[in-house]
Amino acid sequence: MTSLTQALGQFASSPLTHPQLDKALEIAKTGFIDTIATMFAGSSEPVVKILLDHYRKIASSLAEAPVPFLGEMLPSQFAACISGTAAHALDFDDVALSGHPSTVLVPAILAEGYLCNISGKQALEAYVVGYEVWAYLIAKEPDQYHIKGWHPTGVMGTVGAAATIARIRKLDSKTTSTALAIAASMASGLVSNFGSMTKPFHAGRAASNAIEAVRLAQAGLTSAPDVFEHPAGFLYALSPNNNVQLQNSKSEIGKDLHILSAGLCIKQYPVCYSGHRAIDAVLNLTKIHNLKVEDIKEIRATIGRAQASMLRNHVPKTGLEAKFSLEFAIASALLRQSVGLSELNDEFVLRPEVQALFSKIFIEITDNKCEIEPAFAYSDRIVIQLKNNQLLDSGEIRFAKGNSKNPLSLIELKAKFIDCFAIYENNDQSLDINPEQLFSKLSDLNHCDSIKSIFLN
Repeated sequence: MTSLTQALGQFASSPLTHPQLDKALEIAKTGFIDTIATMFAGSSEPVVKILLDHYRKIASSLAEAPVPFLGEMLPSQFAACISGTAAHALDFDDVALSGHPSTVLVPAILAEGYLCNISGKQALEAYVVGYEVWAYLIAKEPDQYHIKGWHPTGVMGTVGAAATIARIRKLDSKTTSTALAIAASMASGLVSNFGSMTKPFHAGRAASNAIEAVRLAQAGLTSAPDVFEHPAGFLYALSPNNNVQLQNSKSEIGKDLHILSAGLCIKQYPVCYSGHRAIDAVLNLTKIHNLKVEDIKEIRATIGRAQASMLRNHVPKTGLEAKFSLEFAIASALLRQSVGLSELNDEFVLRPEVQALFSKIFIEITDNKCEIEPAFAYSDRIVIQLKNNQLLDSGEIRFAKGNSKNPLSLIELKAKFIDCFAIYENNDQSLDINPEQLFSKLSDLNHCDSIKSIFLN
């Protein structure tokens, strides 16, 4: 009998066939565009510089893959780690599957794909394979990993990226299953590190570990054939309430592509996605009612339990902490009518008028879950009470702007892409990149003969 672990390996190593595969590849292309933009934008963050110095010392001679924003070659694992960390450093990268799939999958594909000289279509297909393995595994858990403390980007991303790399290297199903099982033991990432440099490192390390897992499988390292379904295996070990659902599941893998239904959510604000619906609501109420902060008595935000566990910083003191604070997101939206990179700095966070608003914001929890986005409530809500006791109610906010069900237009996606490269240029980066030309290349990635040509002017 084929085990779940073996079935995953068979899926990842078999040709992709689906009536809407082209649509799936288009969604994957969006992931490439957005991730490369956020990667360049985050390339000057301190955590990236720390990792770069660390890996430069280790990598004395082996140069396999480029770090796109440096134009410098490093070992593939290190290049993927640095690129993935940069793409996640601003918390501006896309969201799906209770995590950030592209910030793990794209850097791994760029690094190993460069080394293996794959085409753009092969890169997109590898992305879909990794996305589907991630989606399949996370769907077997009805409870929320975040509540127990697991960050799915690190734990699921490592396995999903391993499937991606195995696909790129054209491994057989047995070796692929072994690689996935090895990756399962290398997977980690803790919610308690949200708001620190270690959080984006989860993404970079997942991409790096995936490459190492595949190479170790190729080298002959063995692993258990039932890692994912075993009572002491991956899914049960991570499960918040030991409630894994594996009944009649093996034949489902790849039958219906999850990427077509779940898609990708492109962020409009460089903060935890758990607060984006609330930000949209506050900005809308502020615009409609011409709100003045001095007229506000209190604000009540209703969000999901898992969302609240991620938005853990109720009185943030730094820009990093503010990324995981609903209080800050609401305060910034009210005071600046913006929650952008210019607000996410220590100076603005510590302003008295920002800090003073925190005590007026109250978070209420709803357990009404969303079937499409299991880490979220069905909807969020903002109710603002003015000092004259007037209530301003946002009503139910179902999907934030940029969500796969409320997507950005191509023009809006390009605007974000160009803005991210403006950040890169403003940080005095020396690599000369034409963002218009790069956006055009990425938009036509499925017709690219070699991904090596992406960054060649």
